[in-house]
Amino acid sequence: MARRGGEDRRLRMALPKGALYAESVALLEAAGLDVTGLADPGRQLTLSAGDIEYIIGKPTDIPVYVAYGGVDVAISGKDVLLESALDVVEMVDLGFGACRFVVAEPEGASRSVAEIYRHLGVIRVATKYPRITEAHYASRGLQVELVKLSGNIELAPLIGLADQVVDITATGRTLAENRLRIVDEVLSSTARFIANPVSLKTDSERVTGIAEALAAAAAAHGGGTA
Repeated sequence: MARRGGEDRRLRMALPKGALYAESVALLEAAGLDVTGLADPGRQLTLSAGDIEYIIGKPTDIPVYVAYGGVDVAISGKDVLLESALDVVEMVDLGFGACRFVVAEPEGASRSVAEIYRHLGVIRVATKYPRITEAHYASRGLQVELVKLSGNIELAPLIGLADQVVDITATGRTLAENRLRIVDEVLSSTARFIANPVSLKTDSERVTGIAEALAAAAAAHGGGTA
């Protein structure tokens, strides 16, 4: 779906606030794009530089902006894309922002999760990512009761809310500091350059040009694949 028109309009690109923001701006600059003002945008949510209008948004909203045609292209984490399951075109693996989804459970729990599952036929799992989590356990043939939380997932097993958690980690340090041990790997994630399907078709030269420039810049920095 795309609702924006006008041949001379600026291309609209969404960037995620938070962990991926600074590296996104650095890679755009390395790819030769005008990023004037992006390094310190203050409270601005929109900013124009060169022939691009940048939109700065919450990471989980970025695929929504792209899928519904609010923006033409964006940078988003693979984890967010998988959880949103929206219709966007993934064009380049940018190689930065690496993290992984893991399953963790309490160290030294009085009953093992396997024992709980044998007894009840289901285990309770806390996560911010129910779609990814449900698919992971389904692939292992396990019944789960999902508890959707928005933050501090590590607390769930500590207060008896869940038997296991599925969460993102870069080093595993936060899980370890909360006496949780990693027992399974779900998937890995990096930042991706994505496009609205209609924008890719109607503004192909600009969209593919940026994708190729970003792929080259990412490769020059030791990561990324088209």
